[in-house]
Amino acid sequence: MTITKWKLVILIIILGSEFPPGQSVYVFNYSNSQPEQHPRSQSMVFFEEELEQRSDGRIQVENYFSAVLGTEFEILDMVVTGVLQGTRSGAFIHANKKYYLFMLPFLVDDWDQALKLINSEFTQNVNREARANGFHIPACGISQGFRAHTNNIRPIRSPDDLKGLKMRVPPQEVYVINSLSLGVNPQQLPYSEVYMALKTGVVDGQDNAVSNIWDYKIYEVQKYLTISYYATGPDPFMVNLDWYESLPDDLKLIFDEVAVETMQYSDRLNRDNEDLYLKQLSEKLETNYVSSANLEKFREAAVPVYQHFIDKGYFTWEDIDNARAAIANE
Repeated sequence: MTITKWKLVILIIILGSEFPPGQSVYVFNYSNSQPEQHPRSQSMVFFEEELEQRSDGRIQVENYFSAVLGTEFEILDMVVTGVLQGTRSGAFIHANKKYYLFMLPFLVDDWDQALKLINSEFTQNVNREARANGFHIPACGISQGFRAHTNNIRPIRSPDDLKGLKMRVPPQEVYVINSLSLGVNPQQLPYSEVYMALKTGVVDGQDNAVSNIWDYKIYEVQKYLTISYYATGPDPFMVNLDWYESLPDDLKLIFDEVAVETMQYSDRLNRDNEDLYLKQLSEKLETNYVSSANLEKFREAAVPVYQHFIDKGYFTWEDIDNARAAIANE
């Protein structure tokens, strides 16, 4: 961490110490890595305004955006130790490894199914299990939306079209394993290096949330965009459990109520943004949607990915069946 970041952390500790647990005002210091205009950050601005108002100022929220306090894993460490009280990030595996289940390829077909799963009793149970690791998770959302593939070689209509392509994949195990199961040659690169790698032909393509494909101008160095709604991810609101337990019961109820509304607001922002980004990208790239018949081929190819994480003990086939039952529940 830089000296400036350490100064901010020290300031947080000092500010937090002005209102120790047990007194009338509780300070909730929160941080995420996205900039202030990002839907995740905007939803936390909503959280700050609503929580302070509904608690009559008894809870004061301090938001720190744009990774000013460090990487996502550094921020999570601060939540674990109590320097910060909350975060939302891709470091959720430390809260509960079962969150990896939500990243499985082709687990859900679309936004409606994803929302049904994320708001189900199944997900609430996953949230509660995180208490064993020191986290209170009042609600979980959907992280940015669905991932899409781009490349410079050919339209991707079936699993065979991915075979042999050099595709940049995020340095997360689920995406690497999925790429290997599809015959892709996965290249793990920081996203800051992807644009130049695509431009120079170091890699043929990549996949990411459509917001990132647009914001990082990936469309300038790619020809084809493929929409399959193949994967999304969870966005648990991770709160230091000891801090939460220090709240009076009435403030716990208010905190949880606002947190649930915040995550619902975040999901609405992400869904609306995805529709807008898809429209813009389709004007820049040759865009195709994978047919139902070919989606079934992708699902069959993804079975080894599911088994990989079951073998690692992250979750079971029973968990997957329960998740699917939650999706199917009308």
